[in-house]
Amino acid sequence: MVNAILGKKLGMTQIFKENGDVVPATVLKAGPCVVVQRKTAAKDGYEAVQLGLVEVPGPKRVTKPMEGHFKKATANPVRFLREVRLASGAGEIKAGDKVLVEQFAVDDLVDVTGVSKGRGFAGFHKRHHFGGGGGAHGSMFHRAPGSIGASAFPSRVMKGMRAAGHMGTDRVTVRNLQVVQVLPDDNTLVVCGAVPGPKGAYVVVRKAKAPHK
Repeated sequence: MVNAILGKKLGMTQIFKENGDVVPATVLKAGPCVVVQRKTAAKDGYEAVQLGLVEVPGPKRVTKPMEGHFKKATANPVRFLREVRLASGAGEIKAGDKVLVEQFAVDDLVDVTGVSKGRGFAGFHKRHHFGGGGGAHGSMFHRAPGSIGASAFPSRVMKGMRAAGHMGTDRVTVRNLQVVQVLPDDNTLVVCGAVPGPKGAYVVVRKAKAPHK
């Protein structure tokens, strides 16, 4: 059994619990997916599958090598491919098998991996959450980084010093999100909380590796 599925972030909403509490939730298009390639320990050294997210319409252009790759798996070309490791005893899984959202259930805990929103060039405060100086009139130290190195020794800024720079577009995993709703007819999964990326971003949803509530 494949304990993961590929999907897209459709957006955020809110869910009302029976006691009246309101919780933020993210709606994900989860699948359907197809197994494009099966990797085995005997041939490849590890157990894994390559999943492809089925979308309509499919990609307009496919390179010759990828066209042969999909043809070998008797699968239609897809845009989004990701490899998922398999646990021992995963069962007989072969190329062409379908992976659907029905494997998840309400109250399951999942890990969602995606690419965070790009924020461009950001300063110290926004990028690293620096506290900054006093806000009173005349402080002249409102949004400065403070000391970034010693003057006598080593008389230079050490590598790795937190500084202003490019922020976002990083691979981020949010762990232990609770599944609120599963809609198999719409291939939709609703999880409690936020997931990385903007609307329409591709994500990988896995059953939690270290679940805790």
